[in-house]
Amino acid sequence: MSAGSANSPAHRLESPGQRFLSDELQAVDHNWRKDMSVPLRALIVDDEPVARKVLREELELFPDVLVVGEAAGGRDAVAQINLLKPNLVFLDLQMPAMGGFEVIANLHGGPVPAIIIVTAFDQHAIEAFEAGAIDYLLKPIGEARLEKAIERARSVLGKGATVAENAARLYDTVAASPGGARRKIVGKLGDEYYLLDQNEVLAFHAEGEIVYIITTKHCYTATQSLRAIEERLRDSPFRRVHRNSVVNVNHVRKMSALSSQRWLLTLSNSQELIVSKRMARSVRELLH
Repeated sequence: MSAGSANSPAHRLESPGQRFLSDELQAVDHNWRKDMSVPLRALIVDDEPVARKVLREELELFPDVLVVGEAAGGRDAVAQINLLKPNLVFLDLQMPAMGGFEVIANLHGGPVPAIIIVTAFDQHAIEAFEAGAIDYLLKPIGEARLEKAIERARSVLGKGATVAENAARLYDTVAASPGGARRKIVGKLGDEYYLLDQNEVLAFHAEGEIVYIITTKHCYTATQSLRAIEERLRDSPFRRVHRNSVVNVNHVRKMSALSSQRWLLTLSNSQELIVSKRMARSVRELLH
């Protein structure tokens, strides 16, 4: 698909990557980035003041760890993560009002931090660790065990995609529970990775090996293939409309015939995508 004049079909079918990506890559704010002399920017989340104090004192013994803040509950944790942009969060699972898993479910709007689970309950910690936390610490935290967790954090923080995918798997443990939320989608913008809500994603569009995630504000690149994304979002509003495109049917505003062989979908952001003849019938049925 190539760009054309403002009113031409070629312009209507302009590549999402061509339309959004170059501008968005220039717009990424890098001001929050970590000082390389202090590569670990940590937030401590625990409802127990003594537990926060002890962990802070232990972390201050590590020269490359900077504790940027503390949160006494889940809602405060979400606010602090969005404000301070830590790249490492020590997260207590058992907190009143909003627990650790709910904090993970509410992560959005910023780069994804690595998460170390802190808990007094071994089974919960192991489940979270297996789901995607980079490590878990059982209270009371031993010095040697903390050092091992810090080493593991150092090893993964240079791998943004791994950190984000781990956080998405952690979120999936919430989504899989009764009444749980929908799965998160990992998107890359510039050098950073983000967790996206399903309802903010309009479509996925592949160009060769690159898969673009189209939202109303940005165009991200995906960390998985289009086939893997489609499989992961099974039983959701996303449907394949072309071998190169998967769309969120909740964001489809119009479906128009281009010819006997091709249809055109208009999304809620006015983006337009081709529907193959083979997929047209199933898409029409969904829209009706």
